[in-house]
Amino acid sequence: MPALVLLGAQWGDEGKGKATDLLGGSVDYVVRYQGGNNAGHTVVVGDQKYALHLLPSGILSPGCTPVIGNGVVVDPSVLLSELSGLNERGVDTSKLLISGNAHIITPYNVTVDKVTERFLGKRKIGTTGRGIGPTYADKINRVGIRVQDLYDESILTQKVEAALDAKNQLLTKLYNRRAIAVDQVVEELLGYADKLAPYVTDTVLLLNQALEQNKVVLFEGGQGTLLDIDHGTYPFVTSSNPTAGGACTGAGVGPTKISRVIGILKAYTTRVGSGPFPTELFDADGDALRRIGGERGVTTGRDRRCGWFDAVIARYATRVNGLTDFFLTKLDVLTGWEQIPVCVAYEIDGKRVDELPYSQSDFHHAKPIYETLPGWSEDITKAKSFSDLPKNAQAYVKALEDMSGAPISAIGVGPGRDETIQINSFL
Repeated sequence: MPALVLLGAQWGDEGKGKATDLLGGSVDYVVRYQGGNNAGHTVVVGDQKYALHLLPSGILSPGCTPVIGNGVVVDPSVLLSELSGLNERGVDTSKLLISGNAHIITPYNVTVDKVTERFLGKRKIGTTGRGIGPTYADKINRVGIRVQDLYDESILTQKVEAALDAKNQLLTKLYNRRAIAVDQVVEELLGYADKLAPYVTDTVLLLNQALEQNKVVLFEGGQGTLLDIDHGTYPFVTSSNPTAGGACTGAGVGPTKISRVIGILKAYTTRVGSGPFPTELFDADGDALRRIGGERGVTTGRDRRCGWFDAVIARYATRVNGLTDFFLTKLDVLTGWEQIPVCVAYEIDGKRVDELPYSQSDFHHAKPIYETLPGWSEDITKAKSFSDLPKNAQAYVKALEDMSGAPISAIGVGPGRDETIQINSFL
């Protein structure tokens, strides 16, 4: 049962799309198990660049079946637009499968997300405003709309009415907005039913049968470990579980079926949105990392906050996910620095702390303790093996591996599909 989980080991944007795409030609199914169109992957195939927001990266790999699992929240208009865009570029999207138990992002979820974030002012979370959080809240409050509800107008109408009973009170009396009409929402959602119907199925049954038949299944997380609703830098987190355990609940596969858990690490650290970030840089180095690394959100278009590599976070990701491997991305971005600082621990209230503090207050006050490693100036984008890397680049990778607690099995040395050094096989 070769089931692999591939997830972000920092705050997201680590290059999961590149890693998933690398494996996509070797796997039978690629499954998104949480999140929605608040996540983005950039995949470069030859001279073509694809920006994926909701679709699994396996959509670009011939022979691979892409799956949107039950743990994902789906905006039908975004999904259909993304499919249409790929079809226009000659990509076959006919194999896509969508769980009937996945929840729908409704128009009122988007409205609530935007007005709530504005209402918070300086206390805002930094959401994408795409309705992700309110949709997960509806799911937990048992007033959510699922994909399967699009095929029973009576049930759909009842559920929309139940959801809007409370939300219209909130919109009109607290936020001074107009009430949303039930019939308008139902009509819009029903308009998606026929277009989505060819893709909708029981993905839980299908994936478990695939594993029983020794098919290779790759579970792909959105965002990253430090944005996990339980294990991230709460409250500055996403509304789901990008960590490895989320793959089990978000796809309906038992934990005993997972064979490898691969964490994606950027060779430095970035973050989008609000929240603590100990190694964040506000100087020329931070600007250079942002410029050279092209650090702009695929989905949000926002500039990413940039900082040096944080080994404390990497060790934490290893622990909470049970990581078996790391995929280190964007090593090429660091070319040209004479010295490269790496955060090995924090100073909190005058004391050295080697592990991520559980206290939110302590983490907010954490100051990085750095060790400095020698840099390199040679172009590494043509490297095909670890030995092709400059000695200092090799030493940097080895140091990060020792500090992070799991072997680095692949290294990204450029944005292209073929610009990857494979050290250990993931399969």
